[in-house]
Amino acid sequence: MSTDILWLIVKATGQTLQMVAIASVIGTLLGLPLGVFLATSGRGELYAAPGANRILGAVVNATRSVPFIILVVAIIPFTRLVAGTSIGTNAAIVPLTIATIPFVARLVESAIREVDPGLLEAARAMGATRLQIVWKVLLAEAKPGITLALTLTVVSLIGYSAMVGAVGGGGLGDLGIRYGYQRFMPDVMAAVVVVLIVLVQAVQSIGDRLARHFDKRARPR
Repeated sequence: MSTDILWLIVKATGQTLQMVAIASVIGTLLGLPLGVFLATSGRGELYAAPGANRILGAVVNATRSVPFIILVVAIIPFTRLVAGTSIGTNAAIVPLTIATIPFVARLVESAIREVDPGLLEAARAMGATRLQIVWKVLLAEAKPGITLALTLTVVSLIGYSAMVGAVGGGGLGDLGIRYGYQRFMPDVMAAVVVVLIVLVQAVQSIGDRLARHFDKRARPR
């Protein structure tokens, strides 16, 4: 493998990390509070708003139901409006972020709903405010689950970032298609696959360690 190809792999890896990092941060900043709201806004819950819960839940489900590659194509006009172009790394961040928000929201909602309801009742009995219950009980107790949810999100985004390369999104997927497939260079395709596997393994390992660190039940007494 030539030096030029190695440089292309390094450059493509940087583009993939950029896409995944930005989409993860923005998606989490928007998806986390949305997930908290979905978990606490049902009938009789902490921030009871069943109408809003149903509407937002339907929007989240609809967005998650669209296959990612179709979502990328469907929102090309919106991508052009936001990024000024529909191809390249910056453009790819738009559909990646939109796909991330409902994904994070549902995973966070699931993690919060696993918190023991008795803890909420105890917090209410002690006079805790709703914000205190969310911050000091729900999010604190769900931290291991939320950590694993965000880990799964980043791992999924790495795969999505490779898929978006099929429509000119840049990154490792684009490199694999242009050189590994279209130019019949199996060594480049193999290198792209190896780099993707390493990235996923690294993210998963870090996420698992953080989840164990946050999990009070896993700590030795």
